[in-house]
Amino acid sequence: MFKSGFITVIGRPNVGKSTLLNGLIGEKISIISDKPQTTRNKIQMVLTTDNMQCVFLDTPGIQMPKNKLGDYMLSVSKSTLNEVDIVTFIVDLSEDIGKLDQYILDILDGVDTKTILLVNKIDIAESQDQIDNIINKYKEMDKFDRIVPISALEKTNYDKYLEVLYELLEEGPMYYPADMITDQPERNIIAEIVREKVLRNMFDEIPHGIAVEVMKISENENEKMQIEVNLYVEQNSHKGMVIGKGGSMLKKIGIEARRDIENLLDAKVNLKIWVKVAKDWRKKDSRVKDFGYR
Repeated sequence: MFKSGFITVIGRPNVGKSTLLNGLIGEKISIISDKPQTTRNKIQMVLTTDNMQCVFLDTPGIQMPKNKLGDYMLSVSKSTLNEVDIVTFIVDLSEDIGKLDQYILDILDGVDTKTILLVNKIDIAESQDQIDNIINKYKEMDKFDRIVPISALEKTNYDKYLEVLYELLEEGPMYYPADMITDQPERNIIAEIVREKVLRNMFDEIPHGIAVEVMKISENENEKMQIEVNLYVEQNSHKGMVIGKGGSMLKKIGIEARRDIENLLDAKVNLKIWVKVAKDWRKKDSRVKDFGYR
């Protein structure tokens, strides 16, 4: 029996949602960093096997919003919960349930959707007892159809998670071609790759105020891809920090981004990045929408 369905993946920031989905798909679609709120948009990824097609929705980490961008990200995460066949909620090995995890649990109380709990990061568990204690704590809540311990980084128990998905999904059609892995246009993935390199190389508040626009993608006479990108920061002082002394930081960001973009496009790339200022754009509804967060 062929089964299919839509699965949203939720959790607080930095709990491993994008790592899990990139691992399942086998390609880097969602960017990853150790900064909270790395994922800003709903990103759809498709996994097709011989007997199942799972359409995963990677959503921003749920946290209380501090600006218009935060409002948008929270609405994206919450809006998917009643529109899918299965909700996957990811937590880690924290023995105490924090405010954000409790906030998500409270949201799930009002959701009439099959729910799977994944307990992530078991690769760093001190003992099996630690894992069992956390699983039992969530079992007592009687909120979840299934609970699966995993390591998104080590890909541990991916097979068990997929078995549970097959068990809970209904018989259904193949929504997308078998070789399709995402609905994201190349332009969006390229912009996210550039933003990831800023997240990985910059510190403090600057990465959260970064927005990226891909202005041009073309092919020159040497079959080399020409890509031009505007990278926006919120303050004039941030512009110099992103560029770095003698352009060193921007060069580093560009080299790392070009490498990933070449892997994505399977072609040589000439990448040009311009740094511009869009003052306090995250606080302005119109600017948030201009940068594609709708």
